[in-house]
Amino acid sequence: MNVPTLPPLAGATLGALVDSGAALLQAAGVSFGHGTTNAHDEAAWLVLWRLGLPLDTALGDEPDSRQNRPVTQAELAQVATLFEERIASRKPAAYLTQEAWLQGVPFYVDERSIVPRSLIAELIADGSIDPFLSDTTHAVLDLCTGNGSLAVLAAMAWPDIAITGADISADALAVARINVDRHGLADRIALLQSDGLDVLPGPWDLVVCNPPYVNAQSMQALPAEYRAEPALALAGGADGMDFIRRLLHELPDKLTEDGVLLLEIGNERAHFEAAFPHLPVYWLDTSAGADQVLLITQAALRGGAGLR
Repeated sequence: MNVPTLPPLAGATLGALVDSGAALLQAAGVSFGHGTTNAHDEAAWLVLWRLGLPLDTALGDEPDSRQNRPVTQAELAQVATLFEERIASRKPAAYLTQEAWLQGVPFYVDERSIVPRSLIAELIADGSIDPFLSDTTHAVLDLCTGNGSLAVLAAMAWPDIAITGADISADALAVARINVDRHGLADRIALLQSDGLDVLPGPWDLVVCNPPYVNAQSMQALPAEYRAEPALALAGGADGMDFIRRLLHELPDKLTEDGVLLLEIGNERAHFEAAFPHLPVYWLDTSAGADQVLLITQAALRGGAGLR
């Protein structure tokens, strides 16, 4: 396989290097969605990370921009090697840098867990969930915690609430432990290995869950970058609802009377509504629209409308 590389850039500047890298990624047909959504942003991330510069370094026309900072040939060689690895491996950039950012908070990540990108993070950070909480909210479960990012964000947002992060994967929990310790939250966040709710009796006041929900047909069509992630955290069965069916069946007895479930389902709304046609839910606004994250009350789950 011939992997394209950066062209020689005599007298190159930081801005020119980013532009050249973006063109290279675009031409190579890599896929984005693991922290960036386009070639320019991903190129900037890779260049700044490789050169040890802050990721918020200004590269535009601002007075303090480093757009025109010279790049040495040694730096160019370092960056070129990273771009070649990104293109040849098709791994998400976050696996190469071993860092991802969610709501401005840095998290360690590697191939043992998916790259954190949950829309639930927005709802925690902007207070959208707060109206569904109360003075009696004391126990929060982050189910399918992955690298622990949502548990960490929840602990930061609600300092008086106990957080539990749970996952079936011991590997993912090892990554979550790194992040819990990194943010000094070991006394606030418990991490447990559990197949669904098996060892999580609750009762829970709030359950947040970004489960495996990708349907089988979509799994087959995923770009290589997504296939580099653990399939266990993505694949949700024929219609994407396998884990969710089990969760909605078991959860009513493990929620408090005023408890709620915050559930992310990505692009699977049609499959969700086909599986649970009469279940009353609240769809919440996110940057990706109002059809990817939903909230269900304990009363709705207890009613069992449409559950099977």
